[in-house]
Amino acid sequence: MPVYRDEAVVLRTHKLGEADRIVTLLTRQHGKVRAVARGVRRTGSKFGARLEPFMVADVQFYEGRSLDTITQAVMLGSYGAEITADYASYTAASAMVETADKLTEEEPSLQQYLLLVGALRSLSRGEHGPAMTLDSYLLRALSMAGWAPSFYDCAVTGETGPHSAFVVQLGGVVSDAVAPPGTPRLDGSTLELLAALLTGDWAAADASEGRTRSQASGIVAAYTQWHLERGLRSLEHVERSQTTKPQTAPQQTAPQ
Repeated sequence: MPVYRDEAVVLRTHKLGEADRIVTLLTRQHGKVRAVARGVRRTGSKFGARLEPFMVADVQFYEGRSLDTITQAVMLGSYGAEITADYASYTAASAMVETADKLTEEEPSLQQYLLLVGALRSLSRGEHGPAMTLDSYLLRALSMAGWAPSFYDCAVTGETGPHSAFVVQLGGVVSDAVAPPGTPRLDGSTLELLAALLTGDWAAADASEGRTRSQASGIVAAYTQWHLERGLRSLEHVERSQTTKPQTAPQQTAPQ
């Protein structure tokens, strides 16, 4: 079929010519799609605002040889305004969509799609701290991609935990018998928070202390950067403070 429709979340955009954009989207049924939005940068564009990063829309595509063309977009989730109004949420969302872009291909990935949409919705509503929302998203997204970390049993031998030695390269906590010399140790509260973020136990996560959250964020960042070959450029800009006030986000430079 030359024409198809699908739900999609906008990951990033790039300028094309004087009035068009190339839009990269993660769709519900068709995986990652790159498509041209004609005239979207003109003031009178009928769907320009619906194709900005972090937006979720019902999109109609026309199949092309190299790039599809977007012919219609109906808003389903307008999360961009709320997210970009707060710096911590903006940087967290930027890291999320970059991660989704790296982890997905043209093959359908419903779990990754639903996870990203749910995380962006949570950010826009301020349900939890932006840093913790990001950390939970990263752990789950990596797990869906086949890199599930272990925070209790030994990631190498499977020996029943708890274990405190954490080795990013080995997949999580490991027993003393296989832990390399000088392996850093994590305290119980940090491991409990990491496990809660991975499983979505928000009652436990929200009850954690700031110091524990900071340690957990460092572990998540290291684990993510190790498994994504080129790393995440946006991760270095993430606001990790646990008590930040809303700020105006800087003008987006990557999406154009």
